[in-house]
Amino acid sequence: MVANPGSIRRHTTVVLSVVAALALAGCGGAPADRNNGGSAAQPKPPAHGGVLSTVVRPADKSGPITITATTGMVAALASDVGGSHVAVRALMGPGVDPHLYKATQGDLEKLSGAEIIFYSGLHLEGKMVEIFERMSHTRPTVAVTHDLDEARLRRPPEFAGNFDPHVWFDVAMWSDCSKAVEAELARYDPVNAADYHANAAALREKMAVLDAWCREEIATIPREGRLMVTAHDAFGYFGRAYDIEVLGLQGVSTVAEYGLQDLTKMVDAIVSRKVRAVFVESSVPKKSIESLVSGCRDRGHPVTIGGQLFSDAMGATGTPEGTYDGMVRHNVTTIVGALK
Repeated sequence: MVANPGSIRRHTTVVLSVVAALALAGCGGAPADRNNGGSAAQPKPPAHGGVLSTVVRPADKSGPITITATTGMVAALASDVGGSHVAVRALMGPGVDPHLYKATQGDLEKLSGAEIIFYSGLHLEGKMVEIFERMSHTRPTVAVTHDLDEARLRRPPEFAGNFDPHVWFDVAMWSDCSKAVEAELARYDPVNAADYHANAAALREKMAVLDAWCREEIATIPREGRLMVTAHDAFGYFGRAYDIEVLGLQGVSTVAEYGLQDLTKMVDAIVSRKVRAVFVESSVPKKSIESLVSGCRDRGHPVTIGGQLFSDAMGATGTPEGTYDGMVRHNVTTIVGALK
């Protein structure tokens, strides 16, 4: 059979556009995405680049809906809401830092082969936003955070002009992000809409239990010891939601470097408040926290590393920490065990 010339041209145009976007991403560009907190003069993505589309699954499509997600947390949302009707692939695996992630040719194939793309948004995948904008012209491409009320989003001073993207550490907020996945799947595949609504409702009930458990567990840490120190400021929403003070050596994004002044200031805080333990992160090199430990010991305060937390990436597939629920429970158990 001879291929349709028009179809070939359209496919070639899409591929070339995304290849160009990959090149831009590799150069470290960070175009704006919705909820970036910038001024009105900043550029915005296309109308459906991060918002719900009007695309309905073609009648000739059969089998599970192919979905490409960026992080493990986003992939988990898509899998839980989609159930047996979806096949989900995540671009970023365990230990991967999305702030520094650079798309590969393999990512291009996964993205171009997906019927729907889900990503976190709020500049978490800063170097890839240009790709998502281009892909949104040919398929639903949705930022799961796009419907969150901006009043609930953190605006860290050192991340000027942008919101903190680490919303999954407030379980109630991440639960609300499931609504974007639910709505897009129901719109794209109306035949199975009832299943998506039922799956999403069950997921939100489960997450409500998890949210309450987090609050109860953190409350067992004595008030004077309720301070957690991490490699970068990924746990701001966690601290706000569960009433624990959080200090990160690096800023909200690991792109920002820490300096001697930052290190000295953090050592001063740990020593003066007699903090017992600090925490490393699975997606951030241990060097920064090891420097903190060394600095505190030089000051006569023997702080320990209280364990590894999962921040920007979940654990390995097949382990409890490879699920959203398991990752959160691991983090809370580790924090309480080290600080209580």
